Amino acid sequence: MSSNIQKLSLAAKKENLSQVISFIEACLESLDCPPKASMQINIAVEEIFVNVASYAYGSEEGDVTISVDAEPDSISIVFEDSGIPYDPLKKPDPDITLSVEKRAIGGLGIFMTKKMMDDMLYEYKDGMNILTLKKYY
Repeated sequence: MSSNIQKLSLAAKKENLSQVISFIEACLESLDCPPKASMQINIAVEEIFVNVASYAYGSEEGDVTISVDAEPDSISIVFEDSGIPYDPLKKPDPDITLSVEKRAIGGLGIFMTKKMMDDMLYEYKDGMNILTLKKYY
């Protein structure tokens, strides 16, 4: 484990998205992350955060912790929340060959995130959803 872990904990509310993006951008800048990888990470982080804010706690309120762990050739971003257990990786990918009208609602953001990240891992441990995104650069 590297010691270059930075964390942000805040309420899982959509209005906190700009704070999350600022945190991620500051981390990526300090790591000299290439622009293409930074853009993909920002999109993925936004997608996952909005999903947590929208669905993790139902009508209740709760927090999410986002950790950024830098390795020499990659970055891992971990989302942790104590909301409803949900593994987004089990959701089948949408059939993108269908027209927009025929496609089921939802799932496109997770699908895009899976395509942009090099690895994604989900576990439910000690009452926590833990989703890890990994990007090599």
